[in-house]
Amino acid sequence: MSEKKLGIIGGGQLGSLLSAAAKKLNIKTTVYCDDIDGPAQHFCDDFIFGKYDDKQKILEFIKKVDIISYEFENIPYDTLNEMNKLKPVLPKPSVNRLIQHRLAEKDFVNKLNIRTTRYISVEKKSDIETLQDLLPGILKTTTMGYDGKGQYPINKIEDIETLNIDFSKGYILEKMVKLKKEISVIVTRFSNNNYSIYEPIENMHQDQILKHSVIPALISKKILDQSKDWATRIAEELKYIGTLCVEFFIDRNENLYVNEIAPRVHNSGHLTINAYNVSQFENHVRAVCSMEKIPLKKISNAKMINLIGKQIEPYRQNLKLNDNEFFYDYLKKEIKDKRKMGHITTLI
Repeated sequence: MSEKKLGIIGGGQLGSLLSAAAKKLNIKTTVYCDDIDGPAQHFCDDFIFGKYDDKQKILEFIKKVDIISYEFENIPYDTLNEMNKLKPVLPKPSVNRLIQHRLAEKDFVNKLNIRTTRYISVEKKSDIETLQDLLPGILKTTTMGYDGKGQYPINKIEDIETLNIDFSKGYILEKMVKLKKEISVIVTRFSNNNYSIYEPIENMHQDQILKHSVIPALISKKILDQSKDWATRIAEELKYIGTLCVEFFIDRNENLYVNEIAPRVHNSGHLTINAYNVSQFENHVRAVCSMEKIPLKKISNAKMINLIGKQIEPYRQNLKLNDNEFFYDYLKKEIKDKRKMGHITTLI
């Protein structure tokens, strides 16, 4: 039997790391990307550059693969849905459509009786003026945006006047949590009640971009169990296939809140490459390609630091690493401020 051929939509660092994991499993990858310089071309077997509405290029991509997955969620639902008619797309396009919309995502989580911060839909400026009890809050576009893009902190009503907000878009206003810490839980679902679940990861952000992640997270047993339970319940309700990340807030009163669901492998899980026997990337490939689930074993505690912009330069110049340090260069062509260029994982 010939090996399955995996198609990956998106050619950034997650597509690169998925391609590297697939190679280890002798699975050929074809990446479809709308960026001609997408760094995943250095890691995959075949790379197709095309826009997400280019039907001819998409058909060329579909013919080369058996199964399709994706590395980020902001892909048009119609594109994924059309692909799914010809080859299976995993996770299902309906999962992506739900999670692309922050209001629908929050409603979905609340219906599972899982706590989120308080929120409300905002369609016009005057909607916020009646919502004093949700301030301080964060106004977010209901669709698109990552790493803090499309997000506006609002401490008091007057702040709206100083922000240049385009109210032709839909927004959600979320009440700010008195934050103690942020954690994420990564789970790979293979089939009904069949999971690999990684321990909660503690995350620190800088300028709304993930700066570093560490395991173990310094959290209570109650929070540890609750976060893992909520993440698996979300994956089960979505009938999810593949790796999923649930991001959480913990407030100063030790209450847990779901912040966001990422229907894909996640930046905070990069440390799983070195800290576990099976990484989040390998598990994703195994799940979507219907391969065997390997029992998950933790090898070491670990810390991962994102290298943003020019922070990559000393490492590219052969900075000496210790035996417990692992450097990953995403081979992005252009160094930009606030751009994730690579990461360092340290086993601790």
